[in-house]
Amino acid sequence: MKICVIGTGYVGLVAGAGFADMGNDVVCCDVDAQKIDGLKRGVMPIYEPGLDKLVTLNVTEGRLTFTTDVPHGVAGAEVILLAVGTPPGPDGSADLSFILKAAEQVGAALTGWSVVVTKSTVPVGTGDKIEAIIKKVAKHEFAVTSNPEFLKEGDAVADFMKPDRVVVGTDDKRAVETLRALYAPFTRTTDRMLVMDRRSAELTKYAANSMLATRISFMNDLANLCELLGADIELVRRGMGSDARIGPKFLFAGPGFGGSCFPKDLRAAISTGREVGYKLEVLDAVVAVNERQKQRLGEKIITHFGGDLSGKRIAVWGLAFKPGTDDIREAPALVLIDRLLTAGAIVSASDPVAIEAVRKQLGDRIKYDESHYECAQGADALALLTEWNEFRRPSFERLKSIMRHPVLFDGRNVWNPAELRAAGFTYYGIGRGKDV
Repeated sequence: MKICVIGTGYVGLVAGAGFADMGNDVVCCDVDAQKIDGLKRGVMPIYEPGLDKLVTLNVTEGRLTFTTDVPHGVAGAEVILLAVGTPPGPDGSADLSFILKAAEQVGAALTGWSVVVTKSTVPVGTGDKIEAIIKKVAKHEFAVTSNPEFLKEGDAVADFMKPDRVVVGTDDKRAVETLRALYAPFTRTTDRMLVMDRRSAELTKYAANSMLATRISFMNDLANLCELLGADIELVRRGMGSDARIGPKFLFAGPGFGGSCFPKDLRAAISTGREVGYKLEVLDAVVAVNERQKQRLGEKIITHFGGDLSGKRIAVWGLAFKPGTDDIREAPALVLIDRLLTAGAIVSASDPVAIEAVRKQLGDRIKYDESHYECAQGADALALLTEWNEFRRPSFERLKSIMRHPVLFDGRNVWNPAELRAAGFTYYGIGRGKDV
């Protein structure tokens, strides 16, 4: 099957490489000539474990190609995936200009019947707009289908290859059968394709991310209460998660969620409700709690030092919003760093893959260290923001010997408070009882 993917970002590149790996002929298109040139040379525009090998293999086998020529990519394609960005506007609503422009280009380039698939996360009703735009310029029949992605950054390749569900939104039987054939290699063991109307499929993506984000904000709110009551959020989490009706996932307290999906999708969902006169009060609270939570670690550090960080050296471990990615969009680490700098601190930071992304944004305002021990050298305090594996069990004996003061701020609750306090550290976690 010939597939055309419009957009070579996080979603488009993973989807393109994944479909090519199942034997399809895939052409990935992008208006960014520099990105396309890089991909042709094997340079990945994003860090995602396993993606480089998947792309290289399928390029070598001739199943995956890259171009800036949209008509060339669309010509003869049975399935065309729209995977371009839908960034938030000033009011939180999704900016659809890129995807609608892409739809117009695709419509004009159609050479025969095709399924035009919306992979980008879009507000409810976007499929109707795409269909109307294509109808104005297309000379061939087509079907517009919603097929939202549910990929976790840091594990996107595995998620794509072994999806827990494939949501397809369309009432076109031919489109359903085409996509069922396309996804058949990925769903051989059980039929995990859920077919529904297009608007329900569009809302499903927002609903899923909103629920996950709600669980995170709920636990962060509860963690703050634990600190006031002297309770331990980790014990509370285990007690809650053992209830089969609740389950253990997404119940970890921390410095707030970030990334390219949750913050953007929540604001877009709230905006969608606002456009039809409905206030999503729970999601308003989720966003408010998250914004407040991103300030908590900075507040703890400033309070510990009596409100004055002038001349204090603070080490930050972890810059990406989560492990397994170099994505720093709305990362809690950036909020913390800004707060520390404003308070007069000297900041050094370390991350396995996200240093360059932060350097482009912050320049020389902070110091960067490839070695996390060098980052902590001479520090008055160390803050853990991203739970990369190498940060989970460092040599605390070594840390204590190289830090100016043995003060730890565990933003991910991965370290043992009792063990570290016994070793002479001052330890602060998130909701781990009253800090001592």
